[in-house]
Amino acid sequence: MPRPALALAALLGLGFASAAQAQGTARGAQEGAARGEAIAGPLGAAVGGAVGAAVGTANSLLGIDRRERFRLYAMGERRPSFAFSGPVRVGTVLPEGGVVYYDVPPEFALRGVNYTIVNDHPVLVEPGTRRIVEVIE
Repeated sequence: MPRPALALAALLGLGFASAAQAQGTARGAQEGAARGEAIAGPLGAAVGGAVGAAVGTANSLLGIDRRERFRLYAMGERRPSFAFSGPVRVGTVLPEGGVVYYDVPPEFALRGVNYTIVNDHPVLVEPGTRRIVEVIE
């Protein structure tokens, strides 16, 4: 990578770390590309997309290594799925009634969150606010 591109990647990586946190790969890439393009045009979009995706993936609550294991666990429990007409994404607040929340097993070391199944997808939720903090794809 040429030296200016390397410097740009480092600058973008620092700037996007907080923005992409807990957003996941796709959203991190999308926001990283948009911010990179605003800062440095097409090259910034390319670098920002890659950096944003990496940061978004690494900063998810479960991290890369436990994500698939948790998905298999949650789906193996055969919990009923709540049918939700709105978007199932980070930040969505689930309704007060009708949703059943479950404790996350201690082996996943996630404190302060519960999980449920929404539209056949396991999601991690803040219990007090009912806000989705991670969608497990």
